[in-house]
Amino acid sequence: MYKVVRSFLFLFDPEKIHYFTARCIRIMLSIPGMKWLWTKLYSVNDARLERELFGIKFKNPVGLAAGFDKNAAMYNDLAYCGFGFIEIGTVTPVGQPGNEKPRLFRLKEDAGIINRMGFNNDGVENAIENLKKRKTDVIIGGNIGKNKVTPNDHATEDYVKSFNALFPYVDYFVVNVSSPNTPNLRALQEKAPLTELLRTLQDLNSEKPERKPILLKIAPDLTNEQLDDIIEIVNDVALDGVIATNTTISREGLKTTNERLEEIGNGGLSGKPVKGRSTEVVRYLSEKSGKAFPIIGVGGIHSAEDALEKINAGADLVQLYTGFIYEGPTLIKRINKAILANS
Repeated sequence: MYKVVRSFLFLFDPEKIHYFTARCIRIMLSIPGMKWLWTKLYSVNDARLERELFGIKFKNPVGLAAGFDKNAAMYNDLAYCGFGFIEIGTVTPVGQPGNEKPRLFRLKEDAGIINRMGFNNDGVENAIENLKKRKTDVIIGGNIGKNKVTPNDHATEDYVKSFNALFPYVDYFVVNVSSPNTPNLRALQEKAPLTELLRTLQDLNSEKPERKPILLKIAPDLTNEQLDDIIEIVNDVALDGVIATNTTISREGLKTTNERLEEIGNGGLSGKPVKGRSTEVVRYLSEKSGKAFPIIGVGGIHSAEDALEKINAGADLVQLYTGFIYEGPTLIKRINKAILANS
């Protein structure tokens, strides 16, 4: 059924259809009885799916990655799709329009997406107003980044602003230094600036009445030597975990023609093409660290088998984004049922 709906939706501009779909979901769930029906259709409630990590109990290990609900405007509705957790953002201190349109492109032949959104969002204060309307008990993560106009030597200030502002409203934080769509952002993944940034946030965290978990989201394009640095940094600053991985700048092995790729231009690639490298990063981090910290695996999960592959590689939880767009909400249920069948 969803594939029929998808074939219609894919006739239109990806960014416009995203917001159209959000409105449709909101309207549909306002019909009496639809919330109950969606829960029946998409949710799997079983205590064996529960996972407890960094002091948080997740009702199931399948989450929605950041980027889908940038402004925390959809999470109340998306919770009825069966997710165990939802990550909002990336949120910046001040709202910004992001990069010029068009900036979101489907690669249908590859079941992928290229985006160069550029942290478009309405700012942290707007996200807070939306989070104040929370009607669900689903775990909410806050993914934070820096504004485009903020130079890297002042980036920590941006992360601190969003961290302090969002603190009462989210259950955990994700530090995003790995998007390829904000100029020079990935330079913050280097050892010295990253250590400074994370240590500053952890120091702030320790001053709060009750600390909240902080995770780091990394790129799939890091070398093994850089991954070794990540492991060292996570241990040194006592970080709560890593999300592996963000989108890739690689275009290797795509079925999409070079002419089409040149027409699209720069951006981060997600979906099936990043699956292999994402899993490699998960496995490397897990094995090289001796399973020293939790890992959330994300990248190219389009089936239950893909999710199990991430878990077998060392992921404690998994997240969907492009797979959710291509496969629909039944994917969450299929993954959870497969986890139960293999438990």
